[in-house]
Amino acid sequence: MATRQRNSWILLLFLLAGIVLGGLIGELAGKIDFLWWLGYGQTFGLTEPLVLNLEVVTLTFALQFKINIASIVGVALAIFLYRKT
Repeated sequence: MATRQRNSWILLLFLLAGIVLGGLIGELAGKIDFLWWLGYGQTFGLTEPLVLNLEVVTLTFALQFKINIASIVGVALAIFLYRKT
């Protein structure tokens, strides 16, 4: 049980690193002429924040995802590296 739980956390860490590093590489590579396709992607989520005013407390909710080709490659690479470890 402990091994499976530890493996789940390691997989989550690999996936998170793949998404973040892939997204960063995609944003940087999108500005280079011959690597523009790595930055191609889609943004989805709440465009306007949802505001809940309770007079005592005001809560603001917003969630937006930006996925590009490099982040997808990063996730695939993270899964591949996880399988090898």
